[in-house]
Amino acid sequence: MNYLTKLVPVLAALALGGCITLPAGPAGPQGATGDTGATGYTGEPGMHGATGRTGATGYTGPSGGTGATGDTGATGYTGATGATGNTGATGDTGATGNTGARGNTGVKGAAGTGTVIVVPNR
Repeated sequence: MNYLTKLVPVLAALALGGCITLPAGPAGPQGATGDTGATGYTGEPGMHGATGRTGATGYTGPSGGTGATGDTGATGYTGATGATGNTGATGDTGATGNTGARGNTGVKGAAGTGTVIVVPNR
């Protein structure tokens, strides 16, 4: 029964609290700001490690040999020169024509007295 006497007032408060709405009151004063704690010490920087050694340089391999030069091919023969053609025969010279007969010399006239006679040619 002990629990029942405590439970009834709690249930009644919850039932009434859901039905009644009251306006909010004014805001209370702002509380004081707390003190800032002291700043802690920063540790000292650690020491730097030593620089490592540089590795040894590797060797360069030997150069390869140069290949042999190939032989030059044989030169071909020059073809035979064709025969020269024969010179054609020279033609005969034609016969020389006969010289025509020489005409007779006309008769010489007698010395005249100065009169000229014209004779027509046939």
